[in-house]
Amino acid sequence: MADDQQMTRTIQEYVTREYEDALQGTPVDADTPLISSGLVDSLSMVSLKVFLENTYHLRIPDQEASVEAFDSVSAIVRMLRKLGVK
Repeated sequence: MADDQQMTRTIQEYVTREYEDALQGTPVDADTPLISSGLVDSLSMVSLKVFLENTYHLRIPDQEASVEAFDSVSAIVRMLRKLGVK
């Protein structure tokens, strides 16, 4: 069982590593806008979705993979909890 803080750290580390060039040293916290700020584009969102599915052993339905659900680490954690990640 992953707690919210652990999930947040895991996702922050992934985003920081994968989107290092786009971030240009900007730290990623739980509420940093990812998509609406342009840090993560639609192609990158797909790779983030695959990472989440592999890490948390679930399938994220396309209707759940909205810009709003992926726009911050805290929104992603809420979506994962809604989908039943324990």
